[in-house]
Amino acid sequence: MATATSVIRRLRNFLAGRDLQAKLALRYEEIAKRTQPPPRLPVGPSHKLANNYYCTRDGRRESSPPIVVASAQKILPARAEAGSSGSAVTTAEKKPVTPGPPVKKWEISKDQPYL
Repeated sequence: MATATSVIRRLRNFLAGRDLQAKLALRYEEIAKRTQPPPRLPVGPSHKLANNYYCTRDGRRESSPPIVVASAQKILPARAEAGSSGSAVTTAEKKPVTPGPPVKKWEISKDQPYL
């Protein structure tokens, strides 16, 4: 519409019954101001102006696992060796525990042994 000559523009406005160029610049109701206040951002890992490298900008890298200050569990002292002469009871190694009920042994059908 901006490249139309004045004759074409007048003809178009006459046929449309209104001025088509009048409201073109103000078609949006809310227009942002040219000067805006600076944003209020919380202080983070990348708020520094210097020594702000790309690899250190990630805030997740600054987190670390929690530090245990005091534990509620008591630490047991190390027990004596099982092969000492004073212990008559021999301890067998425990097998690892499998979750769930014990697995049943499957049996082959007696009436159809070929299956």
